[in-house]
Amino acid sequence: MAVKWTGGHSSPILCMNASKDGLVASGAEGGDLVIWGEDGTLLGHMQFQGTDDVTSVLFSPSCPTKLYASHGETISILDVRSLKDSLDHFHVNEEEINCLSLNETENLLASADDSGAIKILDLENKKVSRSLKRHSNICSSVAFRPHRPQSLVSCGLDMQVMLWNLQKARPLWITNLQEDETEEMESPQSPGQLLNPALAHSVSVASCGNIFSCGAEDGKVRIFRVMGVKCEQELGFKGHTLGVSQVCFLSESYLLLTGGNDGKIMLWDVSREVEKKQKSPAKHTHRKKTKRATYTKQGGNTNASVTDEEEHGRISPKLNIEHGEKVNWLLGTKIKGHQNILVADQTSCISVYPLNEF
Repeated sequence: MAVKWTGGHSSPILCMNASKDGLVASGAEGGDLVIWGEDGTLLGHMQFQGTDDVTSVLFSPSCPTKLYASHGETISILDVRSLKDSLDHFHVNEEEINCLSLNETENLLASADDSGAIKILDLENKKVSRSLKRHSNICSSVAFRPHRPQSLVSCGLDMQVMLWNLQKARPLWITNLQEDETEEMESPQSPGQLLNPALAHSVSVASCGNIFSCGAEDGKVRIFRVMGVKCEQELGFKGHTLGVSQVCFLSESYLLLTGGNDGKIMLWDVSREVEKKQKSPAKHTHRKKTKRATYTKQGGNTNASVTDEEEHGRISPKLNIEHGEKVNWLLGTKIKGHQNILVADQTSCISVYPLNEF
């Protein structure tokens, strides 16, 4: 059963992030920003001037009280111990920012916006060092690659996924997701599914830095491997009956969380498929006897079942949660030493699901 964190917001929550010290930040429609303790206690609240939505929040890994937040076309840097004023703010994007990503050395901050541009902000010199303009529609998600502070991936509503190296102003590699629609799916197309274009909503890079996932409007989850200056699609599977709004690799694993407009949250283990082509496999994180867990939700029972090994070579979810609301944001984080899934949806509260099975 999901635990609900309430009382912080009065409008739908759009984004979340966790600090290494266990704090959680959430941003909502209308300029609302809230800081939570590990147990869901309200520690701080801030209302940005104007009514711009808070679309992305990021804690600094090296300084866990420092928080980056995007609202409208602005990036603010905050100290979560004192939310009255921002430490600094930047207005470098021309349209609303959708996503922020910080590189591992914490000297560069990427901000993707509605114009399709990705601005690279040099945090030491406090100026834009690169402006990456190749997406022809909204750039919905951007992510720096671990271990490679000059490399990032992006996706957008132009149905394109791109690999960038900041030494060049043009992408190293581009793929159009619509072009692979004719390829055979791992599961049958549902009626009307072909009508949904592969608008790309979310990217997430695994801790290894070479594997990343992308969730799209066609309900499909795609797994890519970076091979030098290009990428190859390792895996594509139908995860949701409606658009996949969120993908999120859990830290130090190939366990992938996905959330959809169908109100479902799923956990997938793609390690077997990924490690087939890797010479030195990562440590398996799931080779235990599987369990079943049942969560109850107000208004009815929903089953979240941990499935057995993939049947007939097809990948199937290890966990399937009938959340019941369209997923705006997913966050996998440890709370008091235990792995949990935090979910933001169309409501003003955060839902917390335990992942005791893993």
